[in-house]
Amino acid sequence: MNSSNDLPGQDGRPEPQRPVWPRNLALSLAAAAAAYGVMSTVGSSDDGESGHRTASAPPATAVPAADRPAAPLDQVFPTEVKAADGTVYTRVTAKTQLSCPPEGSVGPRLAGLLKQGKGCAGEQTALYRDGHDNRFSLAVFTLRDPRDTAHVLIELAKAAGDPQVPAQTPPVGRGLPALSADSGRVQSFAGVDRVLVVGLGQWSDGRKADYQKLVDRLQPVLTGVTKNIGPRPSGV
Repeated sequence: MNSSNDLPGQDGRPEPQRPVWPRNLALSLAAAAAAYGVMSTVGSSDDGESGHRTASAPPATAVPAADRPAAPLDQVFPTEVKAADGTVYTRVTAKTQLSCPPEGSVGPRLAGLLKQGKGCAGEQTALYRDGHDNRFSLAVFTLRDPRDTAHVLIELAKAAGDPQVPAQTPPVGRGLPALSADSGRVQSFAGVDRVLVVGLGQWSDGRKADYQKLVDRLQPVLTGVTKNIGPRPSGV
């Protein structure tokens, strides 16, 4: 992949490996986004290191709703997310950035889409692990206009293989060693109201195999987080 499409990791190094997407993802994503477009017409954290202001709670209520995250950090990313099959996903770290992500910290397509609409009120990120130490990075973008969400989902489907967010690096001492920049990964999206959720899954050993199984493991935590934000999630 060209270096212009590479994303920097949390340690500043480029991550050239392209994520694998689920079977028929582009088609189903477009369908989900189209359905979302109809709906949109109705209407204790671990702070990571960042050059931007972080917070464990949204701004004061005096700030207009469009200019603050859609939900508090601990509501978006609970300590545990439980799947229907009994799998428990445990939060490793989470943080809030009260601005759109800076240039170069997300994929160029996503960055451009965020600029094209009414803007972004902030980004919330978290890293989860399951009982086998597989890891799942979640990035939640709060858009100022819910009508932008469907458009972003559709446009992301047109570049299905492009990485949109970097993998979250686990803090030292949490029992999760850093994976290599070319480790295997999968990527999925969801949307609800004015929120876009991007999920990234990696095996505990970073292997490049069994991608559909990894997608299946990513989906419950992606869906669980999306449901915490609003009652009408749609995604793939």
